[in-house]
Amino acid sequence: MRIDTEEQILGLGPKSRDMLHAAGISSLTQLQEIGSVAAYIMVKRAGCNPSLNFLWGLESAISGEHWLDVAKNHRTSLLLSLKEQEKSA
Repeated sequence: MRIDTEEQILGLGPKSRDMLHAAGISSLTQLQEIGSVAAYIMVKRAGCNPSLNFLWGLESAISGEHWLDVAKNHRTSLLLSLKEQEKSA
């Protein structure tokens, strides 16, 4: 089910893309529809062990911001969203 494109999901490396594929996510459009936090949770539930840098990378792929800027500017909101979504699941 390897479908990558869109510049290989905008800058995500092969290991990150492998984790997305393990969770059933194979395109940038699909990632955008799901959202970075929900995709991160799906990857964890698929048995992968993503770091928070992976979450920053997912948000970067969606927003177009550099992942370091995402980590700096959106860290708190992403972590709060992650905590909320994990709690409600």
